[in-house]
Amino acid sequence: MKKLIYILLFACCGMLQAQQWQESFDDALTKASAENKPIVLVFSGSDWCAPCIRLKKHIFDSDEFKAYALEHYVMYDADFPRKKQNQLPEEKLNVNKSLAEMYNPKGYFPLVVVMDKDQYVLGTTGFVARTSPEKYIKTLNKFLK
Repeated sequence: MKKLIYILLFACCGMLQAQQWQESFDDALTKASAENKPIVLVFSGSDWCAPCIRLKKHIFDSDEFKAYALEHYVMYDADFPRKKQNQLPEEKLNVNKSLAEMYNPKGYFPLVVVMDKDQYVLGTTGFVARTSPEKYIKTLNKFLK
């Protein structure tokens, strides 16, 4: 019985991860419209930006944030990796560049943009040192009022 519980927990955590981040920005827009949820657009450098890596590890990868985001946000990561082995497909990279031109023209990393389903920017934030997932959720939700 104990083994079955661990298997179910592992499967649920896997589903949370798989469903949290949208594969394309078009998918994010479609989901946001269908579910009437805000989009959390994250500009990151997953293999070179230390604050981006910390934000992902301590906030976005936390079980608390994943569970909340699944119910309340549509997540999209506009990633800009630099290492050759982490390069994105050209089409996805071009989409991310277009998003950066519109929503992150100064090139801040990490930058978290909260927008409504119509792409109206409600607010921005970034990496906040020594914060908890709960406090970060409150920060994001301040933009939704």
